[in-house]
Amino acid sequence: MLHTIENEKLKVTVDERGAQLMSVYGKEDGCEYLWQGDKTYWGDRAILLFPVCGRLFGGKYTYRGKDYEMSIHGFIRAQHLAVTSHTDTSVTFTLSANEETMAQYPFRFMYQITYSLDGNRLDTKICVTNTGRETLPFAAGGHPGFNVPLCPGEKFTDYVLEFSEKAPVKKLILSDTCFMTPDKEDFPLENGTTYHLHHDMFDNDAIFVTDMADSVTLKSTKSGKQVKVSYPGFPYLGFWHKPKTEAPYLCIEPWHGLPSDDGQIDDLDTKHDMVRLPAGLYWETSFSIEVQ
Repeated sequence: MLHTIENEKLKVTVDERGAQLMSVYGKEDGCEYLWQGDKTYWGDRAILLFPVCGRLFGGKYTYRGKDYEMSIHGFIRAQHLAVTSHTDTSVTFTLSANEETMAQYPFRFMYQITYSLDGNRLDTKICVTNTGRETLPFAAGGHPGFNVPLCPGEKFTDYVLEFSEKAPVKKLILSDTCFMTPDKEDFPLENGTTYHLHHDMFDNDAIFVTDMADSVTLKSTKSGKQVKVSYPGFPYLGFWHKPKTEAPYLCIEPWHGLPSDDGQIDDLDTKHDMVRLPAGLYWETSFSIEVQ
């Protein structure tokens, strides 16, 4: 079932399945900013990631001597979340541990995501509560895709990524099979802030960076049309479209967490870059999408 929130600037639609954004529509300019899904390239639009980000090596992990299987990015994307609050300009979806999640992730939790509008900005707040009796290890993130180009007559290569300030941005090096390696390199930015888009930047799959500014803007060099994604507190940021294609979209992905190391089946007790939440406590993070 779809749910809609709107104000004078934006109309946003969300699906109960995965609490996935389905549309971010500008009411003043008539622009659909969100990628609308095409299985030729990528059938989703803006999946949510929990309790892992990225791939698990071998599609599994171990916890206290037992193996568990889990697909890429975890299970939120396949779950139906309950609507627990809905106003004209905000909606909250909630998922609690159930038989299906416990089979692949043996922990009690409550996952809540709230979408809310403020002018031309869509705020996304994620709250995870540990409802069990032991420490809850998890990763979480977002995976929204945006139409590129946003305006008729433009090309993918007319767009740039522009960070809000100069920073010593590092690119994390992935293996040929899209798992982590220990290596990093400088991410080349014009004037310390700007990267010009080109399709072959994704020939080796996603790009992950760290040590970046806390916001980045996807911007047309012709029309000035833009999408700003702000992600204060997120340690990693991914960029992606389907490799070796001319896919007309770009995903901008704030992550708390990373894929497995290449060749290493993770033990959840020691997997790096996980949030470890004590029993009875909650953890929050947020990111926003501002259009213009």
